[in-house]
Amino acid sequence: MTEESRNATAQNQASQSDSPQNRAAVVTGASTGIGEATVRALREEGWTVFAVARRAERLAALEAETGAVGIPADITEDDDVARLLARVTEAGGVGTLINIAGGARGADLVGEANTEDWEWMFRVNVLGTVKLTRAFLPMLRATGEGTVLNLTSTAGLVAYEGGGGYNAAKFAQHALTGALRLEEAEHNIRVIEVAPGLVRTEEFALNRFGDQDAAEKVYEGVEKPLTAADVADVVRYAVSAPHHVNLDQIVIRPVAQAATHKLIRKR
Repeated sequence: MTEESRNATAQNQASQSDSPQNRAAVVTGASTGIGEATVRALREEGWTVFAVARRAERLAALEAETGAVGIPADITEDDDVARLLARVTEAGGVGTLINIAGGARGADLVGEANTEDWEWMFRVNVLGTVKLTRAFLPMLRATGEGTVLNLTSTAGLVAYEGGGGYNAAKFAQHALTGALRLEEAEHNIRVIEVAPGLVRTEEFALNRFGDQDAAEKVYEGVEKPLTAADVADVVRYAVSAPHHVNLDQIVIRPVAQAATHKLIRKR
């Protein structure tokens, strides 16, 4: 390679890295928990953030507080996804897609599975991720340095009793993340998976069990469970690292949770 070619290559790489799109992200699940904390973490670093969730009133408050652009949308609905893509495109586009929306419902044994709960978990955790990713891939490819980060769970790596539906949905999301990484490497898109263990958030356990007392028991006796801010800080670092650095899979747990089956509770 000639000196002139090397300089041209370096200038091209610099122009890609300096593009406003590469400091702009779509963050789903932004109305609460890890999604909301991720919006805050990225805005503190000066990113342009399109915060996506169904609850418009929460997004409006987050927008007023952080300067993020709130876009109410249901990521499982094709019309909403198309409208979201159009809004982001009109605003200049992004180079990073952060799929955080998801959740769990119920803790039934497989033999007693609630079909509606399972369908909801697959729709939100798997199909929502697929629909957003499919919609934004052309934009991410066009930046030359796109990033997709999927928030999965340690429930997508190790099964446990009473977790069949959530395990199945998160295992599927973990698998599609791996396939996406293989498929998009030729387009210079890095694909990151962040898989948290026990995280104490405002709504996750409450939404899963539908009862405040049951939700509190999940964290009972656990010293310093992870917080949404802890996970958001890891997400922020992963998407802010130099683009050639791909943190393929990050497993994050509190020290008290040595493994899925080993959680230290102090009475």
